[in-house]
Amino acid sequence: LHQPMFHLLSNLSLVDAFFSSTTVPKMLANLWSQSQAIPFASCLAQMYAFHLFGTMDSFLLATMAIDRFVAIVYPLRYSVIMSPRVCGLLVGGPWLITNLQSLVHTCLMAQLTFCAGSKIPHFFCDLMPLLKLSCSDTRTNELVIFVFGLLMGITPLTCILLSYTCIFWALFKIPSAQGKWKAFSTCGSHLTVVSLFYGTIFTVYL
Repeated sequence: LHQPMFHLLSNLSLVDAFFSSTTVPKMLANLWSQSQAIPFASCLAQMYAFHLFGTMDSFLLATMAIDRFVAIVYPLRYSVIMSPRVCGLLVGGPWLITNLQSLVHTCLMAQLTFCAGSKIPHFFCDLMPLLKLSCSDTRTNELVIFVFGLLMGITPLTCILLSYTCIFWALFKIPSAQGKWKAFSTCGSHLTVVSLFYGTIFTVYL
C-alpha cells in the first residue's frame, strides 16, 4: 500500500524544492542589493517555472487524494488499480499539461510591449502584475489566464473534494471507531498539506 504513495511523495518533494527555488533566490538577491528589478528574459523564465511547478503541485495533491481514496475504499484491489503504469500516467500526464500551460502563458507574455522598458520592477513575476505593466492589448492574455485558471484550478480541487467525499462516506460505514480512526489517520498529513496549499492560494489570489 505504500509504494505508490512513496513515488508520489518523491515527486511532490522534488516539485516543492523547484517551486521554492523559482522565487526565493531572486528575493534574497534583491534584499541584499536593495534592487527590485529583474530582466525581462529572467522574468519570463521565472514565470514559466513558477506556473509549471505551482500547477504541478496541485495536480500531485489531487493524485495523492485519489491514491488515498483507492487505498481506503478498495484496499484489496489497491495494487491492481494503482499499478506502476497507472501511477506513471497520473504523474506524467500532469507534467505534460502543466508544461503546455506554462509555455502558452510565456509565449503570449513575450509578445507584449511593456511601458517599463526591458526591466520589470518586481522581484516576482506573476501574470496579472505583468499585464498591468503592458502597453499592449492584453485581452487575449486575460482570456487565456481565465480559461487555464478554471481548468488547472478547479480540476485538481474537484478531484480532491470528490475523493475525500467518497473517503468520508466509506469511513461512515466502518462500524468501529478504532477502524475509522485507523483509516482516517492515513489522510491526516495529506489534508494538512492541501489546507496549507489552497489556503495560501485563496489568501493571495481571492
